[in-house]
Amino acid sequence: MNTASIVALILTCACVGHASDNIEQDSKLLAPELVEKYGYPIENHYVTTTDGYILNLQRIPFGKNGNVNEKGIPVMLQHGLIASSADWVLAGPEKGFAYILADAGYDVWMGNARGNRYSRNHTTLDPDNDAKEFWNFSWHEIGIYDIPEMIDYILEKTGHSDLFHIGHSQGTTTFYVMCSEKPEYNQKIKAHFSLAPIAFMNHMVSPLIRFIALFQGGLGVLSNLVGAYEFNPSDGLLEKVTQTVCEEGVPKFACKNAMFALAGYNKDQMNTTLLPVITSHYPSSSATKQVLHYCQEMNSGYFRQYDHGLISNKIRYGTISPPDYKLNKISAAVYLLYSLNDWMSAEKDVNRLYDQLFNVPLKKIVDPNFNHIDYLWGIDAKTIVYDFIISEMRALTTIVT
Repeated sequence: MNTASIVALILTCACVGHASDNIEQDSKLLAPELVEKYGYPIENHYVTTTDGYILNLQRIPFGKNGNVNEKGIPVMLQHGLIASSADWVLAGPEKGFAYILADAGYDVWMGNARGNRYSRNHTTLDPDNDAKEFWNFSWHEIGIYDIPEMIDYILEKTGHSDLFHIGHSQGTTTFYVMCSEKPEYNQKIKAHFSLAPIAFMNHMVSPLIRFIALFQGGLGVLSNLVGAYEFNPSDGLLEKVTQTVCEEGVPKFACKNAMFALAGYNKDQMNTTLLPVITSHYPSSSATKQVLHYCQEMNSGYFRQYDHGLISNKIRYGTISPPDYKLNKISAAVYLLYSLNDWMSAEKDVNRLYDQLFNVPLKKIVDPNFNHIDYLWGIDAKTIVYDFIISEMRALTTIVT
């Protein structure tokens, strides 16, 4: 082996060791600690909802270079099911969407929905001792309380009258709920970007959701599988689901994680060295009713409020069936970004959503092979998704940087 080869080998080994050390360190850090570690400013803000949940909003007001070329326009990032603000920062400064937005000059706010790792708090209820009451919510409540009240807080703090909203998965669902149930919030949205949109679900193929949906009516059995109040899928359930869908070459600890059982694993886009960091944050706590509500959507073929049963529906809604969400009330601009290999967001369901919205400047297949979580940690997410969104936002604000 010549001298040049030896030097190259030494450098390669050193780099691998350094990357390994970083991954091990990052897997032990909370989302705000990760942001701080990589030299970005980070602020923790807290919003108490009108029904008592205490939500953690995490803010990156600008990038490393202090660039505010976009006049500090606020951007709200909203995570999906069993997820958190960590979605946007786990991939690191070169790949994480929150860092990229901050470096582009935006004022970045990362929301955390009720019950998750950073918003597991309430003014009177304890998530463990008062589980039945604390976890008595679905993504409907997130849409009518959490999202609008976080938006109000952001606008008050920044002095802006509107903001960009970017949601992934459940983060799109809750946006549709908010704008249909509280249409006045359409005026507070400069534009919304839906990554893997979810409203209608009867064509989704996620094995975990489909398996749980089989037991939707048998709550006793279901409680043993996923938890009565807090969503906590049993090892046995995950084993049964993932052993039928995990391909050769997929790391076992990824197969047994609820995130991958829900969304799938795309080895062509997944940076496997990042997996220990991802699995250290997922799944984040969620309510079982959030998952059940999605199961109802899948079984019914409707996008509507939670089905409490015939009698309870009549008492609560005045009808024996839950009311549909009025998508025609969504006047904010909605950009639909989807793929063809998504276990949760099927093309037929996205097209049905598109047909019922009337202000969709763009419906775009970002990459036909993208899976549900490639929007967050895909190797090509920056070039395929993030750079595109930023260019659209700049066009909308007619600011050239």
